[in-house]
Amino acid sequence: MPLTLNLATPEDVERAFYDALSHGDADLLMPLWCEDEETVCVHPTGVRLSGTSPIRESWQAIFASARLRVEPELVGHWQGSIMAVHHLTEILFVGDDPSPHGPLYVTHVYMRGPHGWRLVCRHASAADDGQHAMDEAIPHTLH
Repeated sequence: MPLTLNLATPEDVERAFYDALSHGDADLLMPLWCEDEETVCVHPTGVRLSGTSPIRESWQAIFASARLRVEPELVGHWQGSIMAVHHLTEILFVGDDPSPHGPLYVTHVYMRGPHGWRLVCRHASAADDGQHAMDEAIPHTLH
């Protein structure tokens, strides 16, 4: 995928992103990211990476360790003229293990530039239905 690839919509970027993940190929993945040191990727482990070099290195390490299959589902989205935000859930399958991992909550932020849309932020975290947090917030002693 050449760096001058023109991605006409955020959905084009998202499809190409998950295609690159399914191929385990950082060379396909990285042209989808905005080339800016402020570009951010937060993996489900909580590691926050800024800039394309650390992001590339992290994906190369992930792809070297296991083959991934990701089933994304778009939950909601917003799009303006130069920025778009997609909220998704992902179910992750690692290697030949048929057991799903996740779900993950994922937020993708896209910006439109001179060469089309690019990913500027990906934040993935383990999904929590909030029940545990609610249980902790409710007082256990009634007066």
